[in-house]
Amino acid sequence: MAGDPLVYTDGWSVRQYELDANGHVNNAVYLNWAEEMASRHAEHSGFGAAWARAHQGGWVIRRNEVDYHLPARFGDALLLTVRVEAIRGSRGQRRTTIERAADSRLLAEVFTEWVWVRLSDGKPAPVPEELVRIAAAVTTATLSRRSLKRPR
Repeated sequence: MAGDPLVYTDGWSVRQYELDANGHVNNAVYLNWAEEMASRHAEHSGFGAAWARAHQGGWVIRRNEVDYHLPARFGDALLLTVRVEAIRGSRGQRRTTIERAADSRLLAEVFTEWVWVRLSDGKPAPVPEELVRIAAAVTTATLSRRSLKRPR
């Protein structure tokens, strides 16, 4: 049975090699975690690599924004949740929250905008209608709060 196509949660612990000279997780690692969560979510929900190939397309990252709240440190057990916020046209948006499991403190949020591209030429294309339908309610809710375009 496939998982929820809009929300996915997973956990893991901070590893030594993810730390910077200050003893906390390097900023770039949060982007790696968000991308890993997107891949895990897609596979878990049945919309992973094989599904994308069958639909002659795939996702590429257009933009990331990270808000850092508190540092993660070696050995911290983390709980990561990724949520689809919108799918419209050729774009999709996800937000990944990263919390420390021990106290549920929010450590970081990663907003990622994705573009669906054709495998044949790498150019943007409309997201398959199946995904647009699945995300219709969250897209409407997101658009009522903000625009899909980057704030200026």
